[in-house]
Amino acid sequence: MNNPLPGLPLIESPLFPAMVSQLDLTSDEARVGLELYYRGYAVFDFPDGELEQRIDRIKASLGPRYGVDFDDPGSDKTAGERRLQDAWRFDADVHAIASNSVVIDLLSRLYGRKAFPFQTLNFPVGTQQSAHSDMVHFSSQPEKFMCGVWLAMEDIAADAGPLFYYPGSHRWPVMSNALIGRRGSGASLASAQDPFAEAWAALCAAHEAQAETFLAKKGQALIWSANLLHGGSPQIDSTLSRWSQVTHYYFDDCLYYTPAFSDETIGALDLREITAICDGRPRPNTYLGEHISAASARPGRSGGTGRSLIPRRLLRQLFGKSG
Repeated sequence: MNNPLPGLPLIESPLFPAMVSQLDLTSDEARVGLELYYRGYAVFDFPDGELEQRIDRIKASLGPRYGVDFDDPGSDKTAGERRLQDAWRFDADVHAIASNSVVIDLLSRLYGRKAFPFQTLNFPVGTQQSAHSDMVHFSSQPEKFMCGVWLAMEDIAADAGPLFYYPGSHRWPVMSNALIGRRGSGASLASAQDPFAEAWAALCAAHEAQAETFLAKKGQALIWSANLLHGGSPQIDSTLSRWSQVTHYYFDDCLYYTPAFSDETIGALDLREITAICDGRPRPNTYLGEHISAASARPGRSGGTGRSLIPRRLLRQLFGKSG
């Protein structure tokens, strides 16, 4: 397939609707791709014949780590830890869900580059997290080569704080420090998304956007695009659980970094050291196949490796700046 815009994920490209027929997709896979393109998210049934057993084992394995009595129907399920990051490192079933080859293959075809999982989050309850785009937490150059897959591990009740999202918001401006007039490199933040909250709220108001909630059935999954505005609804009934797993995916031949602590315009990128969950191998930061190394580690960044020393030649190619 001839793609004249390889620096854009296929499902973000204005050429995608015309190219989708060339991707060797089933009718349902084409539906997923077109919904991602137009809405920024798509729902599908997670393709794992052992999923029921995996979910049972994950609940039994991870449950004690949250400090909540899940066997007591009347207990406050929100009283303990709300999430566990990177349980794939010790739990084989979390690893298997993140590394599902059917999902990786589909994402690879839809984005035009090989996908790989790099982070898992396991939740026993809803996050109640305000609306945000993942792109302030982790992004790539070229941008938008990142996505999330959220898997429901039980039927999700409306009072359990379901996932919500703003359809079409993936087309809104990508938040960056330059866009909101702050310096990111060298900054310290309690929450990477806090500085951008006012701008997101203004965009929602300007678009008169209405959030949709995902009342998922057990085994349903949702792919969302990197820039889709999403979050967790307030939990009305604290006795309810909302078991789920999120897997975040990057794609090959990119720079991987944390935008909240970066200033892209001057090439100050808080680069990440990434390991692919599926094979346990590192994925170096690369641009058009050329390895880009970070200058030094900066403490206090989860996965970050500090300001990058990118050659000026590559800065001109990346950002049109002299460095």
